[in-house]
Amino acid sequence: MALKLADYKTTVHNDWCPGCGDFGIVNALQMALAEMGKERDKTVIFSGIGCSGKTSHFINTYGIHTLHGRVLTFAQGGKLANPELTVVAVGGDGDGLGIGAGHFVAAGRRNIDMTYIIFDNGVYGLTKGQASPTLKLGEKTKSLPFPNTNYDVNPIGLAVASGYTFVARAYSYDVRHLKDLIVQAVQHKGLSFLDVLQPCPTYNDINTRDWYAGEDLAKESLERHSRIYKLEDTHFDPLVHYSDEIEMNEKLAQALIKSLEWGNKIPIGIFYKNDLISPFTTRLTDRIPNYMENPPAKQNISKDGHPITDVSKILDSLQV
Repeated sequence: MALKLADYKTTVHNDWCPGCGDFGIVNALQMALAEMGKERDKTVIFSGIGCSGKTSHFINTYGIHTLHGRVLTFAQGGKLANPELTVVAVGGDGDGLGIGAGHFVAAGRRNIDMTYIIFDNGVYGLTKGQASPTLKLGEKTKSLPFPNTNYDVNPIGLAVASGYTFVARAYSYDVRHLKDLIVQAVQHKGLSFLDVLQPCPTYNDINTRDWYAGEDLAKESLERHSRIYKLEDTHFDPLVHYSDEIEMNEKLAQALIKSLEWGNKIPIGIFYKNDLISPFTTRLTDRIPNYMENPPAKQNISKDGHPITDVSKILDSLQV
């Protein structure tokens, strides 16, 4: 029986603040899963800590609400244990780029076939609006006693430098465009990263919905226009076409330069896409015979009350 959008929704009460960008992201994720017809018993949403951590409660698939900054480690473990799963990890910018930054970089080096979505609003919304790693230097939101004293992290640039093979940015109020990017991210064979810009109406009074829409530009005697523009509407080509190091480096550099645009023009869309690098499960198959046919999730885990599953070869392969 074909699944519909309603099949991916739960009856759990959603208590996010009115106007929060989280609503748009969850709606887009539900729409994407429905469009792809993903089987709910073979789909897992892993979520971290923060407002976005509730996402796994609102998607009617398997869900795991994990620890602060550790969502990628849980999600990668789930995918390695059962490669048949569709794995989507979600978390806030503080969760993924603060305490979780080391895992963010390490995950890029492995290129495990899964998707990571960051809810990016510039603040720690759950703990009363402290500056997150993506808030710009010198900006003072209404929740801060003084302007931010730290330089910001560039999520797109960090993902490109770390080895993610699909790197994109979306905007939470453009739900259909966000849905299309999620579909492409999930269908990509490798590690996909999607940075989703979103207003926090409670604590971030700088990067608001009106600000993204460019409402303030007219007040500055500038032509009013939305700050958001789509890369696909330009001549930007994010795809690596050939197994050529020169072209790959050119596309990486192009993505990094484009990611630095901010202020009156903010690009969304795909910054970098490389289908030519094998996912981590392929590398495991080269080292562990019959890994895909007999992964840990399909093995008997105990006999006579004693564990018998052997994951030592997988653990050995993760050592750096």
